[in-house]
Amino acid sequence: MKSNSPQPETRNGARILLTGAAGFIGSHTAEQLVMNGHQVIGLDNLSTGHLSNLNNLRGNQNFEFIEANVLDEYRFNRVMKQFQPHTIIHLAGLVSVVQAQQEPAINFSLNVQATDLIARSAVANGTRRVVFSSSAAVYGDLEEYMIHEDSPTRPIGLYGAAKLASENLLLGYARSYPLEVVCLRYFNVYGDRQDPKNPYSGVISIFSDRFSAGKPVKVFGDGEQTRDFVSVRDVARANRLAATVNEIQSGSRNICTGQSRSINDVVQIFQSIYPEAPNPDYAESRAGEILHSCGNGGYAAMMLGFEPYVSMEDGLSDLVAVQNLANYSANFVSPARRSTVPKEAAAQ
Repeated sequence: MKSNSPQPETRNGARILLTGAAGFIGSHTAEQLVMNGHQVIGLDNLSTGHLSNLNNLRGNQNFEFIEANVLDEYRFNRVMKQFQPHTIIHLAGLVSVVQAQQEPAINFSLNVQATDLIARSAVANGTRRVVFSSSAAVYGDLEEYMIHEDSPTRPIGLYGAAKLASENLLLGYARSYPLEVVCLRYFNVYGDRQDPKNPYSGVISIFSDRFSAGKPVKVFGDGEQTRDFVSVRDVARANRLAATVNEIQSGSRNICTGQSRSINDVVQIFQSIYPEAPNPDYAESRAGEILHSCGNGGYAAMMLGFEPYVSMEDGLSDLVAVQNLANYSANFVSPARRSTVPKEAAAQ
């Protein structure tokens, strides 16, 4: 999936403040940034993130972790003044669509109020750019199959509405101050470190957990509904490019593969890896479920030089390999050594 198109120039040795650094996407992003020579301060309050996700960065002089809440304005501004980042990558937030509906005040504070705090701090401290983790949820249930950035934004719930509100807020700051803003609309992200026990985890994380345990997976409907599944490694690279490309135009970009795969496709790939696994259980379709979704990543390719590298088959094979290594470490490494053995040692 790698393209030979020319890549835009990127800044070397940037200072980047990364919120949500211990999370699923955040930890992969931190690794990508440090691996490419950037200096990173990672913030996370560990409400859903895990320090073990950052094991690969322990002792690295270009990475520092601070346990902090982005809503703690005084502390956040202190970090900003001391570190003076070129860019903020803002990944922290409420990720549960269900909780966003049930607790709208929390959704607003974590997914909108925190965004405003970060934008104000960026302007006050002369930060050049903010990269914001948005979502394809801003589009809602569109009838069009191939979704591009000019497609209508009609979120169907409070989570998507908050993401869209944050996008508009940030772009308002970009028009009002010398601040560049890049809003990345992630499609269906999958990969290792995504907690299958989290109710918001994607179908692939849940499938991987059940296949590895020899349990049947549940497929709603006929399994022919399709999604644009994008590897977390590609998403992390998109975050890095958005943070470090020298010339950029503020706006929103789809982070996707431009290819749709059915749930049945996913099942078949897992069955090729686990040939002894039981057949899936099929259940009635869920009311209101979007049947088909696929993103157009043309703007991201043109503006960021981003194109997906990881195929679905390779991505799932990597996920299984990391999961097997984690299970091996948990079962066979002595308790005295477990704290020093990275669970995600093969995540690079």
